[in-house]
Order: sequence, then C-alpha cells, then structure tokens
Amino acid sequence: MSGEDKFDISRRAVLLGGGALAGAGPGRAATRKETDMQDSPTMMEVSFSVNGEARRLRLDTRTSLLDALREHLQLTGSKKGCDHGQCGACTVLVQGRRINSCLSLAVMHEGDEITTIEGLGQPGELHPMQAAFLHHDGFQCGYCTPGQICSAVAVLAELQAGIPSHVSPSLTEAPTLSEAELRERMSGNICRCGAYSNIMEAMREIAGEPA
Repeated sequence: MSGEDKFDISRRAVLLGGGALAGAGPGRAATRKETDMQDSPTMMEVSFSVNGEARRLRLDTRTSLLDALREHLQLTGSKKGCDHGQCGACTVLVQGRRINSCLSLAVMHEGDEITTIEGLGQPGELHPMQAAFLHHDGFQCGYCTPGQICSAVAVLAELQAGIPSHVSPSLTEAPTLSEAELRERMSGNICRCGAYSNIMEAMREIAGEPA
C-alpha cells in the first residue's frame, strides 16, 4: 500500500470519526436535558372536600387520587390493589358516583366532594352498609372490603336513580333489584376470598329485599 493510500484511509477514518462525535454530542446533551426535566415535576395546587372537610394540597400533577388520599392525607382505608383499575379495592365516591381512584389524577378533582370508607362510618357509628357486611360476613381478609362497601353504597344509589346497566332489560324503564343487576354492577370489585354471596345478602338487606 502506497503512502498516499495510507493517507486517504486515515483521512476517511478521521472524517467518519469526527462526524460520529458531532452527531453524538447533541444527542447526549438532549438526553441530559430530558432527564433534568423528568426530575423536576410540575406541581399544582388542588382543593377539594374529603369526607366533609376542605383540603388543599400541592401535588405533582402525576399524583393519582388514590396516592393523594393515602400518602398525603393518610386516609389509608382505600387500598392499592392492582393499581390498574381492575380490582376495585381503591373505589371511592366522587360527587356521589363511584370511581377507581388509582386511575384518576388528583388535580382533576378541583372542587369535588370525595367520600372514602372513613367518611361513610367509623367504629361505634357505622354506615348501614358497613353494619350489613358485618352481619352477613361479607368479607374474609378484608383487603377489598372498603372498596366493596363504597361500591355497594353507590350501586343502590344507581338503582334508585334508575340508571341502567349492561344487563338491564330496558333503557327506558327503571332497573329492578335482581341478582343479575347486583352482580353486573359489582363485577368491577374483586374479592379473592370469594365472599360474593354474602356481599349480595348485605346489599339486599340494605335495599329492603329478603336475603
């Protein structure tokens, strides 16, 4: 190989190497900038009523309602089960309607009225649904029970309001308190201990139906 050929190879290598470094430099800088942005969360203030008490929090905008209740307000009755909205253990009432609090951002609830299991009743002053769950053994391990009770309260309110479900025979007539209706409406609340029949009995008692 001649000296000129060696020079050409060396020049080509230098040019290619320099181009690679030039291309990599901004990429690394952009990555560092993105990382810095991720490490600096956007904070926002949110005000809502929780169990009848006005609360104001400054939160990372990514904070779920469940984490706001548990980690910031120390209301640990609402449980974190799957954290994907599939088990219902985190069910709370917002404006009287049940939601999976793990799927909802806290900052979305400015001005809302939120009720957790602690707001339904306390030892010595139980909500009727809580008392019915005790009477009918509507639980075993108890982990899912707060969400089950909140959902059960909301289900009876839905039926009273005439809100249909997927199994309601008519969209224009009020749904009935049938086994199919109760099971369909409670299907989003999973009880791994299998206390479903007892939960149905508790709900029927509060609805004024024979168990």
